[in-house]
Amino acid sequence: MASFEIEGGHRLSGNLYPQGAKNEALQVLCAVLLTSGTVRIRNIPDIRDVNKLIELLASLGVIVTRHDEHDVSFCAEKVNVDYLLSQASRTQAGGLRGSVMIIGPLLARFGKAFIPRPGGDKIGRRKLDTHFIGFQKLGAKFDFDSQENFFKVEARELKGSYLLLDEASVTGTANILMAAVLAKGKTTIYNAACEPYVQQLCRMLNRMGAKISGIGSNLLNVEGVNSLSGCEHTILPDMIEIGSFIGLAAMTQSEITIKNVSYENLGIIPDAFRRLGIKLECHNDDIYIPFQKQYEIETFIEGSIMTIADAIWPGLTPDLLSVFLVVATKAKGSVLIHQKMFESRLFFVDKLIDMGAQIILCDPHRATVIGLDNKTRLKGTVMTSPDIRAGVALLIAALSASGKSMIHNIEQIDRGYEKIDVRLNNIGAKIRRIDDCS
Repeated sequence: MASFEIEGGHRLSGNLYPQGAKNEALQVLCAVLLTSGTVRIRNIPDIRDVNKLIELLASLGVIVTRHDEHDVSFCAEKVNVDYLLSQASRTQAGGLRGSVMIIGPLLARFGKAFIPRPGGDKIGRRKLDTHFIGFQKLGAKFDFDSQENFFKVEARELKGSYLLLDEASVTGTANILMAAVLAKGKTTIYNAACEPYVQQLCRMLNRMGAKISGIGSNLLNVEGVNSLSGCEHTILPDMIEIGSFIGLAAMTQSEITIKNVSYENLGIIPDAFRRLGIKLECHNDDIYIPFQKQYEIETFIEGSIMTIADAIWPGLTPDLLSVFLVVATKAKGSVLIHQKMFESRLFFVDKLIDMGAQIILCDPHRATVIGLDNKTRLKGTVMTSPDIRAGVALLIAALSASGKSMIHNIEQIDRGYEKIDVRLNNIGAKIRRIDDCS
């Protein structure tokens, strides 16, 4: 288990370039299974979860050609679906939640798919019912072996159907969508997720020959086609990393420019940070965060405490609430952080309290933060990263704190952030990676 040793209290300065979007990458990589043609994908983030999925694709027989670490071609001409029944496959797929999205493409093209219960972050219940109910609506037979924790879906032929998703699941929408593009007839997906990453998947599938309309809305219409061809695709910059960098700049009183952010795809993220009092400017397609000695949380019009809550897109992404919470610890004023979607994501606040933050954990979904207003600095401590997003929030806290901190289990951070220590050190951070040699 590797660790970060962080020397806090240093102001950073310079340019940061966001990686390709992790959540988009996991979707579009699975889509390569829909065609025997070559699919070239650029701006792939070089992170653990994405690399594990690429390894799984290669094990299935997909030919993977790396042009560089972020530019990769895939050819799924010959795919061995039965590999998914092997113990090796169960180990690979079981440790990666994104692996669930190979089911839709395999079901559509080969009529069957198998997958163990996916792994991923320990952030609360993340049910898969939306995925499998959708496949059943398209005509698939579903079986779950509770003893083996193993899912099977099979279908001689998928047929278009009307689907009202029980939740606007991003991965569920993507998975069902990839199954529907090769189904016979028309599929209507209502209450679909409409995040930019889903929009990107839709546009990629259309370039491959799919017929999807309603892109960017919660109502997608799909006219099934007989086959798809190869294409080229470029992944968006990662909005979660961009938000993390905005929070980092504010917490460390740094002057940072985040380059090439695809601002039109950030939704309300910049305005949500402005509600915490953080100044930021859009210069062409860059975000500039100036030095701020202090930032003050807004109140509602009548003076009541501000609430920052996650919501389905175009609302605020839940993946950034951990960052908003840690940024609020240093602000002037108070805010209620309401994590609606996952009941375990706020449990990392005990580490922040150990650092001197004033936080009341109201229940598994809500925490009230009373900002320190720079009158008291957070102090360094020893922590363990529980998941990707909490891990980077703790890293931001450590970089702003006085003294040294240690964060263990940084493999969680590496799952979602590419060489984060190297990139931040290049603009003035003091982070040392310590590899466990035992």
